[in-house]
Amino acid sequence: MLKNLYRFPHPCHASTPLSMTYVVAFLAAAVFIGVTLFVGASAWSADVNKNAGTSGFAFLKIDVGARAVGMGGAFTGLADDESALYYNPAGIALFEEPRLIAGYHSYVADMQSGFLGYIRPFGGNKAFGAYVSYLNYGDFTETDMEGNTLGEFGGSDLLFGLTGAFRPRYGLAFGATVKFVYEKLQEFSATGLAADLGARYATNRDRYIFGLAIQHLGAQLSSLGDEKDDLPITVRGGVATRPKGLPLTLVGDVIVPIDNDPVLAFGAEYVELKPLYLRLGWNSFGSNYRTADSEDSWAGLGVGVGFDIKEFHVSYAFTPGAELGDSHRITFTGGI
Repeated sequence: MLKNLYRFPHPCHASTPLSMTYVVAFLAAAVFIGVTLFVGASAWSADVNKNAGTSGFAFLKIDVGARAVGMGGAFTGLADDESALYYNPAGIALFEEPRLIAGYHSYVADMQSGFLGYIRPFGGNKAFGAYVSYLNYGDFTETDMEGNTLGEFGGSDLLFGLTGAFRPRYGLAFGATVKFVYEKLQEFSATGLAADLGARYATNRDRYIFGLAIQHLGAQLSSLGDEKDDLPITVRGGVATRPKGLPLTLVGDVIVPIDNDPVLAFGAEYVELKPLYLRLGWNSFGSNYRTADSEDSWAGLGVGVGFDIKEFHVSYAFTPGAELGDSHRITFTGGI
């Protein structure tokens, strides 16, 4: 089904010259996202949710994959590349050959994260996947109550996941992931066990795609302190469409975490310039990166590009984070 991952199914896209109509369509999508970014910034910048920061293992909520992030992180419905391991496990059932994903994320405040995953299809309509992700918090200066420097310490998070998915019929897929979580801060550590569930449905020729996922169902097995925290359970619903006659993929997600306000994400991918791909998106969670008196309106924006290199695809995404700093992602995917 996905021998060419980033194919566009409509026949008019086969080696036709660049059309001004397509350029205008992409620019229109860019303007629409840009206008919504500025208009929506104030609408989504309400007071801090009373449940914010109450869940453990917050790193589980960090989006992965430069392609998805370049489209605002709205990937629950589309879920058609290897980062479906994170967004919607049902998506890995689409593959017909073994796949690999490797990603690096230069996060805010000198934090760094990475993602490495493998997918192997079998039986014609099933697939198995495994992945590992990490977040390194960097080094911190330790002081005593009087402010005297005692040294440095660090912190990190680590996740191991196993995913299974199957397609009972064309267009419909289900998937599930079981994952083990480990967190360490100085000499303290915490562990947890969680699961993700996902479903994906596509109409004929993937013109319209719908996805639903529930992430981080589970509990802490041990905690950094005396009390165990809840996991950041999140419900995601998404839709994707490929408008007839246009070399665009449009995506949108509604993301509902138990420990914060609902998040709106949407974006677009322009494919007419293949092997070059252009991506643009917005995620309302970006408002959380701004301080109360911030005049920055760009937090939440996602901008990305992708390149086909033989059987591989390389993606890059840039996301501004207001006062926290900018974020950069690069991801390699392909068959092995």
